[in-house]
Amino acid sequence: MPLSDEERRKLRERCTIDLNGFRAPPPAEEFQLLADWCRANGVSHDSYGEGALIEGFERRVAGLIGKAAAAVMPSGVMAQLAAVRIWTERARLDRFGLHPTSHLILHEREAYQALFGLHGAVVGNRLRPMTAADLDAERSALACLIVELPIREAGGQLPTWEALEALKDASRKRAIPLHMDGARLWESRAFYGRSYAEIADGFASVYVSLYKGLGGIAGAVLAGDEDFITEARIWRRRMGGTLTHQSPMIVSAAMRMETRLGQMDACYARALSLAEALSRVPGVKINPARPHINMMHLCFEAPVDALLDRRDAIAKRDGVWLISGAKSAEVPGWSVSEFYVGDTLVGLGDDDVVPLLRDLLG
Repeated sequence: MPLSDEERRKLRERCTIDLNGFRAPPPAEEFQLLADWCRANGVSHDSYGEGALIEGFERRVAGLIGKAAAAVMPSGVMAQLAAVRIWTERARLDRFGLHPTSHLILHEREAYQALFGLHGAVVGNRLRPMTAADLDAERSALACLIVELPIREAGGQLPTWEALEALKDASRKRAIPLHMDGARLWESRAFYGRSYAEIADGFASVYVSLYKGLGGIAGAVLAGDEDFITEARIWRRRMGGTLTHQSPMIVSAAMRMETRLGQMDACYARALSLAEALSRVPGVKINPARPHINMMHLCFEAPVDALLDRRDAIAKRDGVWLISGAKSAEVPGWSVSEFYVGDTLVGLGDDDVVPLLRDLLG
């Protein structure tokens, strides 16, 4: 009989190795790390979005992205809703553009429509990044265009640098502000070999995550020019996001930021080498075949239930957690799993990893 979700959670916690992502300390250890960092850096709580901690962190992130200002938000959902509301309000137009696999469509229960009565116009093909040609094909007026870098639902794909610059030019010609869904912007620099500010240049606003990549407890940052962020702070207040203290989220991201960003090149290189090794395993396909970031989709020639049962059996036998989850692929009899390369996999060779993933197929 398959394990329940709770049984699987406990099984994963008992494993000594988790191949997916960065090592995550248990709560007690995490809270001790936060306390030690706060003592070492003389940290005081922020208060309703004000104070040296939050203001300094906002300046730090804004500088990395090359924007004039930034505001910490409790979630990426709120950050992007605020951005869309600002751009549609300024344009006096309730229509904006977004990719068919955008987080706003797939994971937010139609929030932009339910809360603000906005219309999201789908731009581009769900299997690949948005292009200038996709924008040209959308002839209706748009208050802004949301561009996700990279596209999570298509295996972490990124447009080429030339294609990204062409999209920026196309939006500029039509005076359509670009907003970046940069939840995984931190992972994208290794692919482009350019600074975060260079990548974000041409985007009027940018959202980045504090837990994806950086390993913070939760939270997000929204960046743009001074006027935009002034308005974003107002919307944060309206949506209930100006919390009494945001220090736990900020500290958990700030204390890891330099280390995590410094690891991204090695994680990307390891993703490339692992993908090459897995490409020779029968019954396994990688999307994209050559990863664009340190994340990829692994497709297995096995149905979901059988794959997850096999993962659980290996976890019990070897104490290794191989994949976080899986869903049915569009090809009958195949499953797909999101696979994120973090520090654990950097320290493991192909001889350690490939046999285990091969074993998933029985």
